Amino acid sequence: MICFLGIETSCDETAAAVVTSAGRVLSNVVHSQIALHQPHGGVVPEIASRAHVELLPGIVERAISEAGIAWDEIDGIAVTSEPGLASALLVGVAAAQALALRLDRPLVAVNHIEAHLRSIFLGEGCPLDRALPTVALVVSGGHTCLIELSPDRAPRLLGQTLDDAAGEALDKGAKLMGLGYPGGPAIEAAAAGGDSKRVAFPRGGVTSAIEGLDPALCFSFSGLKTALRYYLRDHPEALNAEHLPHVAASYEEAVVSVLVERLESALTKTGASQAAAAGGVARNRRLRSRLAEMAARRGVRLGLAAPEFCSDNAAMVAAVAAAGFGRSVRPIGALDIRPTAPIGLETP
Repeated sequence: MICFLGIETSCDETAAAVVTSAGRVLSNVVHSQIALHQPHGGVVPEIASRAHVELLPGIVERAISEAGIAWDEIDGIAVTSEPGLASALLVGVAAAQALALRLDRPLVAVNHIEAHLRSIFLGEGCPLDRALPTVALVVSGGHTCLIELSPDRAPRLLGQTLDDAAGEALDKGAKLMGLGYPGGPAIEAAAAGGDSKRVAFPRGGVTSAIEGLDPALCFSFSGLKTALRYYLRDHPEALNAEHLPHVAASYEEAVVSVLVERLESALTKTGASQAAAAGGVARNRRLRSRLAEMAARRGVRLGLAAPEFCSDNAAMVAAVAAAGFGRSVRPIGALDIRPTAPIGLETP
């Protein structure tokens, strides 16, 4: 059995995990920094990186302890090196380099988006057949994209957001509504019992996209945030207890419907028989429900990352390396971060 230690510090989660080559998660330790960033209404890179420095040694030791293995049973180190916050990535990469040198083990650099793709297959009961083409939605606070997975070629980028990520749109919307941070869970809670058809928010159509990408498979959420701002300006009563659930539900539905519609369009264009979703926003119950409805209507299989593997975590990072993917780094000291790296996948 091959065991990889994974390290994830690309944003505001400090995480370490141990995963085997068989895909078994022996440990998955995640420390969320939400409490540190809540007063600022969003992630502050300097605060995030300082917290990583303080927390990571203990998180790594806990991951080894919970895995029930000794240090010399680790066969390799995997670390997120792209994309992400520069100062945050540096902490994880430096720690991974030090461990790889000290243990004399291989070091594997992992792309954060590719790690989210791997999270779909973590845990028990994934319904997807890896031999069949799949369209995956990766949706979080920093990324929103559609990727085609095929057994005989590299993952292919089909579409992505041209401005805000879906999670960012939820954070900004929640701030405008006075709901706090993080925005996704706050809006989901506020939307309970609300009428999602009460306010007709725009769905963000895209007429021109990044070269090589189909505009019909791309996203734009900046106009949605602006529409909410103007709606609240013109309807000050919208923030009272009676109306707020309807506004929150309508805003949430505007985000969710675009994600589901673009994924369904990608299934039609590619002819794929399977759909999947991963990333922090994939924990949203309304999104998971709408995706299940769409999959049932189309007769396609649906794989949703387990909630514990949706938010940033190190199990998905270790799983990439344990499965034989990622980029082997030699010499170990040569690994550098790429904060604004593209997704790193083939385009049509």
